[in-house]
Amino acid sequence: MIVDTHAHLTYRGLVEDTDNVLMRARAEGVGAFITVGIDGPDSRRAFELARREPDVYCSVGVHPHDTEALDQKTLDELALLALEPEVVAWGETGLDFFRNHSPAPLQRKWFKMQAAMARDLDLPIIVHDRDAHEETLAVLRDMAAGGLKGVVHCFSGDLAYAKEVIKLGFFISIPGTVTYPKNTTLHEVVAGVPLERCLLETDCPFLTPKPFRGKRNEPAYIVHTARKVAELKGLSLDDVGRITTRGAKELFGVGELEEGTKLAYRIRDSLYLNITGRCTNSCVFCAKNTSPEVKGHDLSLAREPSVEEVLEAVEQEGGAAAFSEVVFCGFGESLLRLEEVKKISRELKARGAKSIRVNTDGLANLVHGRNVLPELSGLIDEMSVSLNAPDAATYEKLCRPSVEGAYPALLDFLKKAAESIKTVTATVVELPGLDVDASERVARELNVNFRRRPFNEVG
Repeated sequence: MIVDTHAHLTYRGLVEDTDNVLMRARAEGVGAFITVGIDGPDSRRAFELARREPDVYCSVGVHPHDTEALDQKTLDELALLALEPEVVAWGETGLDFFRNHSPAPLQRKWFKMQAAMARDLDLPIIVHDRDAHEETLAVLRDMAAGGLKGVVHCFSGDLAYAKEVIKLGFFISIPGTVTYPKNTTLHEVVAGVPLERCLLETDCPFLTPKPFRGKRNEPAYIVHTARKVAELKGLSLDDVGRITTRGAKELFGVGELEEGTKLAYRIRDSLYLNITGRCTNSCVFCAKNTSPEVKGHDLSLAREPSVEEVLEAVEQEGGAAAFSEVVFCGFGESLLRLEEVKKISRELKARGAKSIRVNTDGLANLVHGRNVLPELSGLIDEMSVSLNAPDAATYEKLCRPSVEGAYPALLDFLKKAAESIKTVTATVVELPGLDVDASERVARELNVNFRRRPFNEVG
């Protein structure tokens, strides 16, 4: 499903045809909507619509354009309305120094007061920011220190600004303008930040995506925004829907999620197998240090699954033959369960698996006390081996192995892997300050492929 996290369903052109607007969106896979208030009366209308439609939620607040007429009485009335369960956010509020429909001093005053109101009510804030990036960021910094969360909607800044917003714990929201060919700045933002910190929106009836640009926007068109995001991230439409819905759930409590731990999980056209949470290393940069999720899938394991359970999970996803590859991955080191990997791979080959890959830390020979690679020949087609450092000292610092002699054993594993496995690739996470070029030279000397993995981008 997809969540439209920012719509104006009470605006003229949409409100007269609400039933059909929602019906068309639901048919396109939109499972929830947040209709956003821009002033006192509009916030009340948004609330009435949300109370009537079970998949519609709302926010209350006053847009920067309307702050010249704002007073404390209106804020107090909105604060009372915000206690209703249909209200999931405060906003939109913020700063707009492009139109300047209200004086800048009043915009600043009421933005800060509304941000404080959202924080005190424990509601996320929906932030409008146009030509006011630095001042907006300053307010968010102050409020984030006090626990405020939220989203900068219809994001219009550059990649550096996006990273600063995300660093504060805020989301950014991607509108239909991402589909415009000339909007290269937003393309760079989407490509350069984790999708887990992005939401999708229409801002309808404004900002209509291609191919409907020039017409009134509506929630059904959000699928075009999602497709463009998928293209920029190298993901599938289902991936984008799942990941951004999880973000909407985290911030607003809106949207339906896949429940439970995944033993077999889809990303793009690959099927990943999650068979253990144990690992030989305790890498300082491992994503499991902050979240049990990868691309919207929960990988937390209460116990290690049996071979039969893993094979059943594969069948539930459509069978191994339905995917371009099957990958042993997850948040653990799969080759710690060497015998299970061999049994599962043998059965998947029999069931028509096109290609089987193992993502590994390359310490299996050291752990098992023998060269296990010949045992995997014919079962594993590809290996992606985490090199992650150009020398032993850096490896020890970053990867924190639990066994002695890890780095020399890793290099030996890479060298021997090429003798038994068709395709072997050494990978390095592009950590700030790491000499990735030196790591690439190590891989080339071992005659294996090399791939750089973006920092803070898992899966």
